[in-house]
Amino acid sequence: MYSKEELRQLNILFWEKFGQFCSVHPELRHKTRKWMLHRTKVKDVAFRFEVNRENAKVILELGSRNEGLRLKAYEFLERYKVVMEEGFKLGLNWEFFHEREDSHKAVCRIYTQLNNVDLHRQNQWPDIFNFFIENMSRLENNFLSIRDLLQEELKH
Repeated sequence: MYSKEELRQLNILFWEKFGQFCSVHPELRHKTRKWMLHRTKVKDVAFRFEVNRENAKVILELGSRNEGLRLKAYEFLERYKVVMEEGFKLGLNWEFFHEREDSHKAVCRIYTQLNNVDLHRQNQWPDIFNFFIENMSRLENNFLSIRDLLQEELKH
């Protein structure tokens, strides 16, 4: 069992090692900005990495406090499900409602996950890192192909 401080340090180490892994990964080595994350150019749309004791996730999150706008964005993306899921053999998970554990904020999420991995098992980190890189790159690219359409949709 880890103490609270040991868990905090393990988390820090995980993300530091992920950054190092990204800096030498062939796909990312020459990119100045590795990930889009919150810089999507669409208000309240962000990408997230998440890892815990059971799984790792790559997430597109719609977090507008305005429920109408959040649902409008989600429904728009659902209409483009074929585009969003391109390259994902098993498709994506579409979650109409999710309450974030850290903020208790209501969000919509579209994600893929790698099961049976544990943040506490450092020997699994390379598998998690590869999963993150492969799937975040794919999800970002799919999103970018329809981002401008989403921006237009949310203006109306």
